[in-house]
Amino acid sequence: MNRAVVSVSSSPLRGACRRRLRSPLLWSGYTNSKGVGVRYASNRATRPKTALFFPGQGVQKVGMIDPWLEAFPRTAAPIIEEIDSVLGYSLTRIIREGPNSLLSATPHAQPAIMATSILILRILEQEFCFNVAERIDFTLGHSLGEFAALVAGGHLLFEDALCLVRSRAETMAAATAAARDRYGGEYGMVALLTEPEYLPGLVGAVEKFVAAPSVDKSDSGADSDVPPIQQVLIANHNSSNQIVLSGSIDRIKTLVAHVRQFLGHDPRAVRLNSDSPFHSPIMRPAVVTMQGLLAGKSRAPGRQDEDMVKFPGRVRCVSNVTARPFGSGEELKDLLARSCLETVRWWDSIRYLDQQEKVRRWIGIGPGKVGRNLVGKEVGMRGTDAVKGGGVWAVTDPSEIHELLRGLEETDPLLEEEERIIGDEP
Repeated sequence: MNRAVVSVSSSPLRGACRRRLRSPLLWSGYTNSKGVGVRYASNRATRPKTALFFPGQGVQKVGMIDPWLEAFPRTAAPIIEEIDSVLGYSLTRIIREGPNSLLSATPHAQPAIMATSILILRILEQEFCFNVAERIDFTLGHSLGEFAALVAGGHLLFEDALCLVRSRAETMAAATAAARDRYGGEYGMVALLTEPEYLPGLVGAVEKFVAAPSVDKSDSGADSDVPPIQQVLIANHNSSNQIVLSGSIDRIKTLVAHVRQFLGHDPRAVRLNSDSPFHSPIMRPAVVTMQGLLAGKSRAPGRQDEDMVKFPGRVRCVSNVTARPFGSGEELKDLLARSCLETVRWWDSIRYLDQQEKVRRWIGIGPGKVGRNLVGKEVGMRGTDAVKGGGVWAVTDPSEIHELLRGLEETDPLLEEEERIIGDEP
C-alpha cells in the first residue's frame, strides 16, 4: 500500500502550540490523485494578502475576558496581571464583574476593549504560534481599535498603548463634561443609514450644513467662533450605506430634519449608545493630550530612553484619518493624535485594501462582531470563501479559533511538493 509522507514543517502554526489543535486538515495535508503530498503554503510570496482589524468603542461586555481565562489560564492570567499593573488599578475586575454602567464609562470602556483585543491576539500568538509578521500584511482598527492595530503591527508596545488609551479616554470624558457644564444640552452620536446610491448626496448635504461657519479642525486648542453645541461633524464613514454624526443632539436633529426636507429621501436615524460625542469638535482637548504623550518616550521597562512610536513596525498599519498606511513615524504621531477629532474613514480603508491592495482575507480580533459584519458586507464575504480565495472571520470567543485557523489553511494556495512515497520503487 502506498502512503504519502506529507511535510508540514513550513506551517507558521506548527510547533509546541500544535497541542491545542486536533483537526487533521490543518496538520496532515493530503495525497492527491498523483500520489503527491500536498501541503498548505503560508509565506508572503504565495498566500493571499491578509488584514487584521480591531473594534472600537461600544462592543464592551461584562465578562468578556472570562472565556479566555478559563480556556487558556496559563497564558491569560499573566496578561491580566500585566494590564492591572500597568494601569495601577484593577481594570480586569471591572471587566469581569461590572456593573455594566461602570464598564461602559469611557475611561474604563476604551482600555478594556483594547486590552481584551490584545489578550486574544497574544493567546493566538502564544497558544497557536500565530505569527503576525508572517501571516498578516496590514493591520487597522476602528477609531479606538487603531491602538490595538498599532500594537499588533509593532508600532506601539502594549504597555504604552494602555497608558495612551487610558489618558485619551479620560480627556474625552472630561471634555464632554466640560461642554455640558459650559453650554448645557445633550451630546452623543447618531447613525444615518440610507441606500448606497443616496449616500454621496447625504454626505454632501451634511458637509454643506455644517460648513457655515466652518469648523477648523487644524485648531486643536482654542475655541472656534461657534460653540461646540452648534457644531456637528461626520464621526464615522462606516460603509456604503452608513455614516455617523457626532456632537450636539439638538443640532443633529436639526440637521436630519434639514436633510429629510431638502434632499428628497429619508435616511434612518439611530441613536448610538455613546456617552460622548467622539470625533466631534468637543474632542479637541484630547488631540492636545495625545500630541504631548506621543512626543514623549516609552514607559516600558528598559525602553524609557526610546521613542514611544516605532517606525517602521513589523506590519503596515492603515490610518483612520487618511485610509492609507502610515508613511513615517512623525506622520503616525500626527494622525493618531488628530484621529480623536477627524472622521474615521473606515469604508475608504476597506475599499483601499480590497480594491488597490487586493486583500482577500480579513481577520477581526476583539469583542463583538460589528467590525466583521461591516467588513464582510463591503467585501462580499462571510467566513471562508473558496471562490474568492479568501474570507472574513471574527475571533471573539475561544470556540471561533478553530474556524479561523482552518479557514486560513484552506485559503492558502495549495502547492504540490514531491515527497518520497513509502513503498514505491523508483
